[in-house]
Amino acid sequence: MISTTQTSIQPVLEAFKAVADPSRLRLLALCARGELTVTELTEVVGQSQPRVSRNLKLLCAAGLLDRFREQNWVYYRIPLGGRGAELARGLLRLVRADDPVLRLDRERLERVLARRAAQLRGQALDPGVPTPAGVDARIIDLMAGEALGELLDIGTGTGRMLRLLGVDASSAVGIDISREMLVLARANLHAAGLDHLSVRQGNMYQLRFADGSFDTVTIDQVLHQAEQPAEVLREAARVLRPGGRLLLVEYLSAADPAGRSPPGAAAISLDQLAHWCAEAGLRREALDQLPARPWPVVVSVARRPHADRAAA
Repeated sequence: MISTTQTSIQPVLEAFKAVADPSRLRLLALCARGELTVTELTEVVGQSQPRVSRNLKLLCAAGLLDRFREQNWVYYRIPLGGRGAELARGLLRLVRADDPVLRLDRERLERVLARRAAQLRGQALDPGVPTPAGVDARIIDLMAGEALGELLDIGTGTGRMLRLLGVDASSAVGIDISREMLVLARANLHAAGLDHLSVRQGNMYQLRFADGSFDTVTIDQVLHQAEQPAEVLREAARVLRPGGRLLLVEYLSAADPAGRSPPGAAAISLDQLAHWCAEAGLRREALDQLPARPWPVVVSVARRPHADRAAA
């Protein structure tokens, strides 16, 4: 006799057991909408933190939720891919979207996230230099005509690039060193309904991803703030798959005749960008320089060559 533990039936049975409780089903539905902490979930469902934590543990054990830590905070969400994501979303499709309990949970979640995002926006977070008009349209033009696949946004900040391109990616993750910016990015992605995207805390000089993990990498207004911009591009090239594309948006502060640079930033020139890309093994395919005040902006696309073409 074949044991159920030796078949594909067991994961499905475990998933059904995990959601065979109204509280756990509510938590699963909430975590399908983005990355949430125990504190946020407790506030939404109105239950004690030990009870919520216990139910989250059961959902994780069944493979229906992922759990990850950022400093002192732990986040939960439906897996971005794989069997767990398939099971979780399949189970949620069996529930009516207009269920009054789940609808009330969604409304409470909107208020919780909106309030926390407003609190962060009221803090002294550096918004950076505003993006000049026309840049977003040019980015979309340059990236059109080829699938984005799996996308990584380095230095994601408020998640602007994820909101711009993430809808066309099969999956996307943004990394940033600042937890405050990540909280704001999560709120922005949630408001945009981009629940297949994710953000993580990470060091752009030492990305936690394996070589060749992504089809597309984006770096938006980051290098002029970096202490080692060439190292950022090397890491970006490392995690790109052969044939993958790097989208780079940067300020050409060295082109300013007045010698002004962004506050606390280094001067960047076209020659420097070309040199850093070449050192990283990237081949430039397109470049546009757009007028802006006080610094021009460059939008460029470079590609990691296939091994055989690089050798040739």
